Amino acid sequence: MGKEKVLEMKNITKTFPGVKALDKVNFSLRKGEVHALLGENGAGKSTLMKVLNGIHKRDEGEIILKGEPVEFESTKEAQNAGLAIIHQELELIPHLNVAENIYLGREDRNGIFVNYKKLYQNTEEVLDMLGVQIDPRAKIKDLNIGSQQMVEIAKAVSQNAEILVMDEPTSSLTNQEIEILFELIERLKEQEISIVYISHRLEEVFEICDRVTVLRDGEFVGEVETAETDEDQLIKMMVGRTIEDRFPKMQFNLGEEILRVENLSVPDKIIEASFSLRKGEILGIAGLMGSGRTELAKAVFGVYKEKKGYIYFRGQKLEIDSPADALANGISYLSEDRKDEGLVLGLSVADNISISVLTTMLKAHTFINAAAEKELAQKYIEDLSIKTPSEMQLVKNLSGGNQQKVVISKLLSTKPEVVILDEPTRGIDVGAKREIYNLMQDLVDNGVGVILISSELPEVLNLSSRILVMHEKEIMGELDAADADQEEIMQLATGRRNQ
Repeated sequence: MGKEKVLEMKNITKTFPGVKALDKVNFSLRKGEVHALLGENGAGKSTLMKVLNGIHKRDEGEIILKGEPVEFESTKEAQNAGLAIIHQELELIPHLNVAENIYLGREDRNGIFVNYKKLYQNTEEVLDMLGVQIDPRAKIKDLNIGSQQMVEIAKAVSQNAEILVMDEPTSSLTNQEIEILFELIERLKEQEISIVYISHRLEEVFEICDRVTVLRDGEFVGEVETAETDEDQLIKMMVGRTIEDRFPKMQFNLGEEILRVENLSVPDKIIEASFSLRKGEILGIAGLMGSGRTELAKAVFGVYKEKKGYIYFRGQKLEIDSPADALANGISYLSEDRKDEGLVLGLSVADNISISVLTTMLKAHTFINAAAEKELAQKYIEDLSIKTPSEMQLVKNLSGGNQQKVVISKLLSTKPEVVILDEPTRGIDVGAKREIYNLMQDLVDNGVGVILISSELPEVLNLSSRILVMHEKEIMGELDAADADQEEIMQLATGRRNQ
């Protein structure tokens, strides 16, 4: 691929207090290519892109854009130079419509009034150019995640972006939405827009990326042409070792039934769900996005007040009217939305880990026992290999994978007997995934019953003893994981009931 380089980042170094986030990192981008930026959580990918976009100021190194050295003081300067980031957490205003979001702050005006005729015309032109069929007048809050992402891309293209950074763009998309996104990426390439593609899904890298750059622990490991490498090589570059088996061979020592759910229904969310869970078991729950998997977990955890049906815990009927009731009875839930529901980003690692067990940390019933809190935090930092300078580091400064480990630590600190894990490995790297799989083995070894919700079918198949498959708010069937395959799961997930 002999196209000209539109971007070069040479020997980029960035240090934060206690952490060298980037150490002489190199990265280049050619015109009209999709270049994957890979690495474990904490490898420096996001920091490198924040340096590029003027969010962080580099300590050393140089950035050359279209042959000229640049020094961006702000994201606005980077944007004006043709750079745009599509963040994992989309930055749209829900109550405004598509056109208003795309041209926010750049609307054509007649005096003080927005020229809506021109606004909708401009929006239709940019959406047509991208081959995207979305109503410019539709409210963002009424669109699915895939369509919202298309709006973010249209917004960037409308600003004449020549370089797009896509950070985990498929993490919340359905398979159909991913196909639409990839078609759009191909059209962007044809228009010679260059894309930096950050993802933990290696199969996507081989499908749409031309080159790959790998970072590890803030350092540049190497750059390869996608056509000249394979998954094993990329994993070895990312983690510094080979991962012979992506999934451990799980061992189950099944005990007595610990949880039984009978005819559990929540209006508009769950229809008469019944299942059981034994000690030392991992019960997988599969299904397409919107099938009701998360809603079922939240119903068991007491999130919804209005529900019918019965929950039995250790053989006794249990009234779970709130998450506090669930926690008090030994049932814990790891939310798929770690930032909004799992963490307090402005607090430290120690504060987040201990927040669920504060009452046990009180000294003289009044003050938090700082020594006990520190000991608890250090235990989980060591057990889960959380990369942090200390237990006092603010959680918002950790990488996504390490934030996830903090959430899991918070959950484990309650010493639960039933653990519900909702997408526990979403958006984290292969090394961190393996650590979480090993942790799940430790849980079942200790007699804990685990419910695993995952959109990754190989994960559900390899880690579970049994699998429930949901479709449109119902459990369509139950499979023995040892005998099941992806095709069988997908048949149930699309509505063909298991007899």
